Amino acid sequence: MIVVASYNIRKGIGTDRQRRPERIVDVLREVDADVVALQEADRRFGAKQSAIPHELIEHSPWVPVPFEVRPGGLGWHGNAILIRKSAELIDRCVLELPTLEPRGAVMAEVRVHGQELRVVGMHLDLSGLWRRRQVRSLLTQLRTRHRKLPTILMGDLNEWSLHGGCLREFTHDHRIAPTGRSYHSRRPLAALDRIIHSPDLHVVASGVHHSERAARASDHLPIWARVQPHTS
Repeated sequence: MIVVASYNIRKGIGTDRQRRPERIVDVLREVDADVVALQEADRRFGAKQSAIPHELIEHSPWVPVPFEVRPGGLGWHGNAILIRKSAELIDRCVLELPTLEPRGAVMAEVRVHGQELRVVGMHLDLSGLWRRRQVRSLLTQLRTRHRKLPTILMGDLNEWSLHGGCLREFTHDHRIAPTGRSYHSRRPLAALDRIIHSPDLHVVASGVHHSERAARASDHLPIWARVQPHTS
């Protein structure tokens, strides 16, 4: 069983407008996922340093996947992936997206609990037209990978529709986990954050992580899923 999670951490700024990245790490400990996709993981201005100090991550159960894009940063256009220290990183890359805004996605291939898994973290555009283009680009890039692997795509899709919009682009080759509404963390009204998986994975359970700390740490709540490969 592998636990995956996605969390838009809003650069470590909570609903009280205080930047307290230690709360983000505390929430991640509550979720206790094996693989985590983070959005808004780097500061927006200046040198765009990691929103979570590296020493906080070093003392956590996870290590960041090294995309080596910018010194001091954690991800690519704010997208980052953390993996449990016991997991093995096999490969990783950044994924370019067609966009008007500074957007992108990241990919890691990992071995967790003996199971190989491809994970994509993403934060899609505010424009519905560009979101659909971005999803099509992501899926095209994944099809060109040299190996077929069970795949999880997760992140903040900025899609307010429950079933339409860019979600339709996934429905032919992928499934959407029923995680629930994660935004706004104080009063969740929208399922902006999503976990999508290839058909060779079975979602045993999924949901939104609610806690008092999570309601303060960011304006999004983390979402999670427990997955395992289908047995033949």
